Amino acid sequence: MFYHVKDLQFNARVSRPDPRFARILLEAFGGANGELTSALQYFVQAFSCHNPFPDKYDMLMDIATEELAHLEIVGDAAETMEIRKLMDGKSAKEEFIQQAFTNPQCVVVAPGSPMLTDSNGNPWCGSYVSANAELTVDLQSNMANECRAKIGYENLLKFTEDPSVRETLIFLMTREVTHFQQFEAALN
Repeated sequence: MFYHVKDLQFNARVSRPDPRFARILLEAFGGANGELTSALQYFVQAFSCHNPFPDKYDMLMDIATEELAHLEIVGDAAETMEIRKLMDGKSAKEEFIQQAFTNPQCVVVAPGSPMLTDSNGNPWCGSYVSANAELTVDLQSNMANECRAKIGYENLLKFTEDPSVRETLIFLMTREVTHFQQFEAALN
């Protein structure tokens, strides 16, 4: 059973709004290698090992739950970069209009809310989830998934100078390494 704890695992902070970066940050939210994919993949995989490997079931459920928390962190960061903060004065409005051309979904579809899409607006798809009901295959897939997520955060770091956002991305990247190590230990 899930319980919502109102304190984030990590408090995402943003120094200034950046809709362009918010757009590419959506890749970590609803992209093929994003947090939603990881959360659902580990959640689904857990069911096939509940009886034969209860300790692996618990590990998968724990990591799946943490990945849901990562969705909340990424979503909070995206929300902090939201459009309403850009509506202060004429120059901010003009800047907002210019940036809206590069990210129209942020204005039209879900102003200020992260969407279940990748950075190009493609909807998240259940086919991103890999679950084979074979624990060794699933764990290896999960290790690869965590590597892809880590690389994604490394790439995102190249697109922001905001020290608060960088701190959030580094935290998330570090957790991906921890998950990789947990899956590796479970495999061994």
